[in-house]
Amino acid sequence: MPDIDAQTQVELEAAAFRRLQKHLMEDRTDAQNIDMMNLAGFCRNCLSRWYQEAANERGIEMTKDEGREAFYGMTMAQWKANYQTDASAAQNAAFDTAFAENVKKD
Repeated sequence: MPDIDAQTQVELEAAAFRRLQKHLMEDRTDAQNIDMMNLAGFCRNCLSRWYQEAANERGIEMTKDEGREAFYGMTMAQWKANYQTDASAAQNAAFDTAFAENVKKD
């Protein structure tokens, strides 16, 4: 790996994040959050929550809804109306397991 200074590393990581966000929000709107969560253990909502948590850790007041809107580029209601499909019983069951393993904290 090339020798990269800290600022450049942050810029590259930010660019990779923005590309991931674009991919999920523009290129692959068909990829459902529930499928992402079931397969990878995270989804768009997780990314928006991590964004919100990072802001809060830096003293920036941001609600869950504001974090989602910042990541989605629209309200959650708009996203659901435009792109979200109904989940099957099997998807919901798999989600319960994935959520417990990846999100819930005891």
